[in-house]
Amino acid sequence: MNINTDSLYVVLPAAGIGKRMSKNIPKQYLKINGRCIIEHTIERLLSHPRIGQVIVALAEHDSMFSTLDISKNSQVSTVLGGNERSDSVLAGLKAMHEQTWVLVHDAARPCLTHEDIDALIHFCFKHDTGAILATPVRDTMKRSQTNQQIKSTENRNNLWHAQTPQMFKHQQLTRSIELALQSGVEITDEASAMEFANVDSFIVSGREDNIKITRPSDLNLAAFILTQQKEETCA
Repeated sequence: MNINTDSLYVVLPAAGIGKRMSKNIPKQYLKINGRCIIEHTIERLLSHPRIGQVIVALAEHDSMFSTLDISKNSQVSTVLGGNERSDSVLAGLKAMHEQTWVLVHDAARPCLTHEDIDALIHFCFKHDTGAILATPVRDTMKRSQTNQQIKSTENRNNLWHAQTPQMFKHQQLTRSIELALQSGVEITDEASAMEFANVDSFIVSGREDNIKITRPSDLNLAAFILTQQKEETCA
């Protein structure tokens, strides 16, 4: 396939094992409605008209991805990931041709909508700045001691739950991750690397059903959301 010059690349870090799932296989290979989570995620991304290529960062001994039909798609390529998310994202960034913009998305977020992708891309293009999808914190937030004793109640004003995709300039994101890694700074998402490098980034309010599957109970919830979204599309 000839990728449209206006199309966007997505890096999909998928080298983790998902310890909180308590399963004997990485969580991205658990199934929802008969298909692996990562299949749902990649197909949702590639079904958007502005997404041209997905680069999947895999663990060194991953033997499952190549067995999936989606791995044969010409718009999907793979790279060797690392021990940490940041290592995998950086490997994906370095494997692609030079881009102006790039998106990074969690392999375990299969419920992403075109509506949210549109909103993120529109904001970044309009303001020429990087941004992430996020939802406002609604619950009361507690800070605890290490023994889980409550220490204080946090003011939830201007607090957000970070989601993905996160969209940044290719060169800026690459340099920011490299700088953070060289400095030994923990990076929990791409925006945290940009923060460390003092590069401005912004929040685009997203849908709350763009959940990340981290615990066993999330599988049933994601299956329900995907079914509801399909019905919305068909309506």
